[in-house]
Amino acid sequence: MEAINTVPECGHGTPCLSWPELIPGILVKRYKRFLADITLETGETITAHCPNSGRMTGCSTPGRPVYVSLQNSPKRKLKYTWELIDMPDSLVGINTQVPNRLVYQAVKTGTVAGLGGYETIRREVRAGAHTRFDLMLGNGDGAECYVEIKNSTLVENRVAFFPDAVTSRGKNHLVELQNLVKAGHRCAMFFLVQRMDAASFEPADHIDAAYGKELRAAVRNGVEIMAYDVHIDLAGIRLRNPLAWKLP
Repeated sequence: MEAINTVPECGHGTPCLSWPELIPGILVKRYKRFLADITLETGETITAHCPNSGRMTGCSTPGRPVYVSLQNSPKRKLKYTWELIDMPDSLVGINTQVPNRLVYQAVKTGTVAGLGGYETIRREVRAGAHTRFDLMLGNGDGAECYVEIKNSTLVENRVAFFPDAVTSRGKNHLVELQNLVKAGHRCAMFFLVQRMDAASFEPADHIDAAYGKELRAAVRNGVEIMAYDVHIDLAGIRLRNPLAWKLP
């Protein structure tokens, strides 16, 4: 048996988030997870902060065009942040802070039909002793909707996958969401694909089988799945289409 959900395309709109001023360059290498050497058009090679702790398979190829932002805060050790990479079939968003901001804005403005009708929206809400969830929606009746947002950048043969590395933290989120469903709350996993070349979404069983197994259990126990791709260009990024998802 496989659980399958197909969804229609949604309409187009303006970007929910605009990029800071982008500076073009060429990726030399990404290393130690959070560092990337990039050669700018001036010929200078800089080290930029890489705001992504995953493996970044398929979106960290040396020699590809990339875009960084410049932030001159004295509190920052690295003043450049790697924002985008231009892969053959799509620009790809690198910054894992973007999905939370983007989905929050989309839900707040009513772009996500499945998460409409709530009076309040809160971010980074604690649920349990050691767990926070990205969004909590409510109507003041005590039955909240908890939403956990995950960033997907791994696409193979037009299928987007999550995770791109083993994630015990992600598995724990699924366990806690199931507990919240048992307590009478609505819960959803929201997978945001930060690129434009995916037609569907699946758990990455070939990378983290335990996560895939727990996701299937979560769906059986009432946790919803939502998957969206984005429209992404050098001006900004917005939610584009809901993607079909399946649990083979």
